[in-house]
Amino acid sequence: MKPINKLTLTVAFAALATTAMAANPEVGGAPMFESKTIVENAVNSADHTTLVAAVKAADLVDTLNSDGPFTVFAPVNDAFAALPEGTVDTLLKPENKAMLQKVLTAHVVAGDWSAAQIADAARASRDGFYHFNAVSGDALSAQVKGGNVYIYDESGNASKVTIADVDQSNGVIHVVNSVLVPK
Repeated sequence: MKPINKLTLTVAFAALATTAMAANPEVGGAPMFESKTIVENAVNSADHTTLVAAVKAADLVDTLNSDGPFTVFAPVNDAFAALPEGTVDTLLKPENKAMLQKVLTAHVVAGDWSAAQIADAARASRDGFYHFNAVSGDALSAQVKGGNVYIYDESGNASKVTIADVDQSNGVIHVVNSVLVPK
């Protein structure tokens, strides 16, 4: 039997690691692991520090670490920064916890919905929109435009899915470019 070359072994492990990582996209410069929960992965994303701070302030960490499954439309930091000045600071105040919980749970749907499933449901509908409810009870709609999935809040504000199908142990994250605002 021929001895295994260290270089061959290193290349083989690197290829294996690359293949495993390719199954789930990086988010915010960090690998996302299917074996971790939504919160366990989100805390590593540089693009979701505001969302993570809000989840902690709203006492939703335990919920989003539970079995789920959940589909989360996760706004990036720039999405929160685009809200009117002072909005995030106001929402993070302890006296506004109920309002913050409503805003955050307007981004969460029960079940594990891939972008393809959402897109297929939208394409199959008569009006081109898939209508569903967030955990908050707020109405959401999905539409496919130009090959992209958009999620609409009750006011008709569109949020584009920029990174789809980031699988988690308790659901899936779809990164979005704006905050869904409940009525």
